[in-house]
Amino acid sequence: MWSGLAEFLIQSASELHVSPIVKYTAFSLFADRFYSSLTRYIQEGHDKGNWLLKPTRDSNLQLFALISLWISSKIHDSRPLSVKSLKCLGDIIIKEQHFTTRDFSEAEIVFMQVLDFDIGTSNIAFVLVEELLVQFKEVARVGEFVSFEACMDLMDLLYEKEETSILYRSPRSLAASVLVAAYVITAPKQRCEFPVLSWVKFVTSIKEEDVVESVGEILKHVFEPRR
Repeated sequence: MWSGLAEFLIQSASELHVSPIVKYTAFSLFADRFYSSLTRYIQEGHDKGNWLLKPTRDSNLQLFALISLWISSKIHDSRPLSVKSLKCLGDIIIKEQHFTTRDFSEAEIVFMQVLDFDIGTSNIAFVLVEELLVQFKEVARVGEFVSFEACMDLMDLLYEKEETSILYRSPRSLAASVLVAAYVITAPKQRCEFPVLSWVKFVTSIKEEDVVESVGEILKHVFEPRR
């Protein structure tokens, strides 16, 4: 189920032309917090009488994915996404159910309740990747060869594989691993003399062996044969 939801969020972000910060904040809100908290929220009985959670259909989860983009846009954009644009997209790509404007408003309230109204976004992996990449380019020429697009592609892949919460202990650890993996993939081999692991350990306090293990897992996903 999760793979389909991640693809749905990626497609929705593309269709709505949102910025990367909106997209990855939405992923943080939806994947790392809402989706992972939903089972506990329901088990504790908070879902009583709420048709959006009882039962939790695929279409309802797709609605919540759009809600995560809506909330993220409200946080980051001076002109946030309108509920009309979200509904128009939902009418096209949510196949199993038709949602009204009122449903979007109700879903936003439920989303916030599951998050306990905590939408802090200062510590998300995307922002940390940006910061690390800027610092890397300041200290090493080879940093110019590291592709920011590759970093984002890796994050998309990890969200699709549901690995962001399984493999990585913190957003900082995820960001460090994504940067090193992008370095390995995109930097020319003859320019790879920079001690990137030591540098990452210095600026993040993440152990080298933990980064090496995580990067190995990332590269396995990158180069695994397609079925």
